This record gives sequence, structure tokens and C-alpha cells, in this order.
Amino acid sequence: MSRNPQSRLTILCCLLFCAVFSTAEGEQDSKLDRQFKAAVAQYDAGKFREAAAQLEELLPQAPNSFEAHELLGLVYASLSEDGKAIEQLEAAVRLKPDSAPARTNLAASLFHFGDTESAGAQFRKALELEPRNYDANHNLGEFLIESGKIADARPLLEAAQRIKPSSYDNGYDLARADFLTGRLAVARQVVQGLLKVKDTGELRNLLGQIDEKDGQFVAAASEFQVAAHMDPSEDNLFDWGSELLLHRTYEPAIDVFQQATKRYPNSPRLMIGLGMSLYSRGKYDEAVKALLTAADLDPADPRCYSFLSKAYDSSPNQAEEVIQRFRRYAELRPGDALAQYYYAMSMWKGMRTENVNLELKPVEDLLKKSLTLDEKLPEAHMQLGNLYADQHEYEESVPEYVRALELNPNLPDAHYRLAQDYVHLGKKDQAQKELAVYQQLRAQHMAEVDKERAEVRQFVYSAKSAPPSKP
Repeated sequence: MSRNPQSRLTILCCLLFCAVFSTAEGEQDSKLDRQFKAAVAQYDAGKFREAAAQLEELLPQAPNSFEAHELLGLVYASLSEDGKAIEQLEAAVRLKPDSAPARTNLAASLFHFGDTESAGAQFRKALELEPRNYDANHNLGEFLIESGKIADARPLLEAAQRIKPSSYDNGYDLARADFLTGRLAVARQVVQGLLKVKDTGELRNLLGQIDEKDGQFVAAASEFQVAAHMDPSEDNLFDWGSELLLHRTYEPAIDVFQQATKRYPNSPRLMIGLGMSLYSRGKYDEAVKALLTAADLDPADPRCYSFLSKAYDSSPNQAEEVIQRFRRYAELRPGDALAQYYYAMSMWKGMRTENVNLELKPVEDLLKKSLTLDEKLPEAHMQLGNLYADQHEYEESVPEYVRALELNPNLPDAHYRLAQDYVHLGKKDQAQKELAVYQQLRAQHMAEVDKERAEVRQFVYSAKSAPPSKP
């Protein structure tokens, strides 16, 4: 479960097996010994297919060899053939049920295979067999962190740290556990101690996360920058760029995301980050281009479409391409109210931009469809009201505005348009009331800004857990 969980265990098993064969007598046993040593050498050299072939030939002649089953299991695990790996490692455990390393190897393969319940049982059995063993404590602790059981993991990681205070892997996991449980001062202390032993990009990144969570934004950005320079991984570059974006340092954020997207051109989250940074800086044409690219990289990902819609509102020059992306998104997610809403608005915006006097029925139908899917979508009610009001159908538009404001009273445009409708209907008192609310909201000018900040933050935190793309 550590960064290379099986390497030490592999060497241990090989040495034991070689010792057994070196004391054996007879030509056949000497042949097996040579064959196994060749497999060990190939495994150590990363020639996993060749090692597998040697061991597959050897096993029928030594079916009860713990070491041969164990090594073949590790070879299959290195080849990502988890099913085969588990079969061999289970055989090794049956032959030596009291071997904690064998239990650990089996647990790691079970975890990678997705059988977390069985993996946890094997990690716990390994700890039961060797309660004072560093690996047994560390591996179960790291497994529990990966399973989201942070509070349960921490005592095990502390125990492992007492056994081996110099361990980088365990120290990192202990600091991460402290960070995730809000023990920021303790986590920072652990990381700063580790930095004296081994200064790495992942430690700098973790320190940046600690600083960010502790409200030390300048320090956080500095640590993310150091991490990205030390290790320009997708994760590190995203964290650096998004920290700058979150705190509205837009030009540096744009620079970081532009460099990151050159290095990782197939990363949707980096491209969305670039688009959002450009949009926030007012570079709408460039923002639309970046967000269109993000939509093509992962067409079903909902995270870029909100900002694509906003950027398109300010830069309608690429109407045809934008409408095409929203049409595709609506087709991919027919049960998603927002997908239908975005498609409706992109079509309507395109009509108005190109001064095309087209039938508005398709737009109306899409807005109604979005409300059928989610009746509590205030923006759809407001836009349906706008559509009716533009056609002077005030008796139809008023209920839509009223419903939109019931769902969200902080929609300045809905108050303004409702006031206009009341004027047309001769309801001047109600019109004055809505205008007063509109003017108050416009004076505050905070609702939409706060909403966009919340959307940026939501994207950043959701994207931090996204799997990295290949360079």
C-alpha cells in the first residue's frame, strides 16, 4: 500500500526461496534453483513476461513451493493481471498462513482488484501476526486512509512512526491523516520535519494544502509553486493554478494553466481551469476556445458547461461551435435539467446574435423540458418568463418570474423584468415594489459574484480528486 508496497517483500521472499534450493540435493533441484534465480533476476530487471514464463514452467515441478507462488503472484501484479496475481498469492497464503508479508502482498492485490473488504481482512491478519511490525502497522493505516477511515488509520500510523521514526512514507501518511482530520499544526510540524530529511514535490504540495486550509493563502501559493517546479505533474500544476484562481490572481493563474495545458493537452480539468481563469480576467473569446476544447476532451463532464455558458454570453462570436457542444451535451444527458437549459440558452443566444428571426418554439420546449426534469430551477423559470415577455405574453411571463423569485429572491434581472411586466399590466404599485428590490440588489452587486466564486471553488475541490491525464 505504500508507494512501492511489494518491493521489500519481494526481495525477502526470493532470498528465502534461494536458500531453500541451495541446500537441496540432486540435479533436478539444482535446475529448479537456477530456474528460479533466473526468474528473480528477470523480475528485478523489470522483465516481467520473461519471469512469468520461467515460473509458469517451474511451478508444475514444485506445486507446493510457497516462494514460487509468491513471486509469480508479484510478477502478475506487476503486469496488472490482478486476477492471476490473487490466485497465486492466495496459494502462497495457504502454504504459509502465518506469513505476514504474504498476507500483505495478497491484501495489496485484492485492494487493487477492488475487493476492499477482503483486502482489509488480510491487512488486519498481517497486523495480528506481527503487531509490532512497521509494515503491518503502516500498510493497514494507509489502507484505512484510502478507504476514508482516517480516524481509525491514525493510531496505526503513529505506531509505525514510533517503530521507524525515519520513515518518509509513513511520515507523509501521518501528516496527511492529520491534515484530513483538521490537526493542521501537527500536520505542518510533521511535514516540516520530513522536509529536513527529504525535500520532495509531494511534501511541498501537502504543505500547500495545509496552508490553504489554514487560511495562509500566500504561503500556500508559494508551496504549490515550489511543488510544481520540483515535480511538474498534472496534480501539482493544477493545484498551483487553482490556488491562484481561487484567490483571484488571474494573470499568474492564466500563465500556469497555459503552461500546464501545453504539457498535458489531454487534461479536461486543466483546460477548464484555463478557461475559467481567462473568463474571470475578461478574456472571453479565449475563454470560450479553452472551454470548447475542454468539452471535447470529456463531453459528458458537466463542470465546464456553466462557465462556457457565461463566457458565451459575453463572447457570442463562436455561436455555431458553442451550440454544437451544448446540443451534444443535451443528447448525452437527456435526463439532466441543466443540460437542456444550457442547450436552450445557447440556441436562443445564437438567434439573437445573428439577428435570425427563427421560431422560438424549440427554445420554449427545451426550457419546459428542463423544468419537467427539475421544477426548482430558478434560471429556467426566469428565462421562460423572458421568452414570454419578449413576445408580449405578460400573463404567461409573470407567473414564471414569480416562481423564479420564490426559488431564489436574489435574481436582480427577474425583479426588473417582473416590474416591467407589471407596468404593462397596469399594476404600478407592484412594479414599484419590484424595482425597489432590483435597485437594492444591484447596489449590493454581490449575489452573482458570490455565486461564481462558489462555482469556482466547487470545481477546484471536485477536480482535485480527478485522475491525472497522460502527458
